[in-house]
Amino acid sequence: YMFTNPGAKLLFMGDEFAQTNEWNFTTSLDWHLLEYPIHQNLQDFVKDLNLLYKSHPALYEQQFSPYGYEWINGDDRDNSIFIYLRKSKEEKEILMTVLNLTPRSFDYRIGVDELTKWEVILNSDDAKYSGSGVEALISQELDEGWDNRPNSIILSLPPLAGLVLKQSKLEKPILKKSSATKKKTKLKK
Repeated sequence: YMFTNPGAKLLFMGDEFAQTNEWNFTTSLDWHLLEYPIHQNLQDFVKDLNLLYKSHPALYEQQFSPYGYEWINGDDRDNSIFIYLRKSKEEKEILMTVLNLTPRSFDYRIGVDELTKWEVILNSDDAKYSGSGVEALISQELDEGWDNRPNSIILSLPPLAGLVLKQSKLEKPILKKSSATKKKTKLKK
C-alpha cells in the first residue's frame, strides 16, 4: 500500500491497469486490456488512490518527517495485520491505514485516541475495484484501551484488503454538575 507510506510514489508503466506482458520498449503498452472489467477496475482504483493522495495532506505534508508516521500495530504476525497513522502538519488531519494480508474476513480490535471518530474513506476490496465487496464497518466504539491507546474500535476487515480511515475529533463532553456539587447560598437579611 505504497500510496499511504511515506516517500515518493512510483508505478512502472502498465502497472496502473495490470498489464499482463512484461514491458517491452519496442511496443506500446497493452491498452486493449482496458476492455476487460478487471483491468478497468484496477485503473479506477489507481485513479482513486491518486485522488486520495492529492486531497489528503496527511499523506504528503510530512512524508520525510518522523512526525508524519506512527505505528499502531506492526507486529501481529498471527493475523498478518499492519496498522499505521499518517499525520499532516500540526495533526490537522490524521489517516489510518489498515492492511489485512490474509484471505479471510474478520472483526479486528484497534486502539484509538480519546474523543475521536473514524470513517472508512477507501476500501481496496470494494466490488467497484473487482474486490469481493465485503464492506468495512466499524461495529463498536469502546471506552477500553488497546494497542497502548485509551479507547478502541472493532473494525470488520475484508479479505486481502487495504483500508484508509479518516479521523475526526469530537468535542469534549460537557460535564453536568450533580446536585451534590451544587452549592446553595442563602442571602442574609
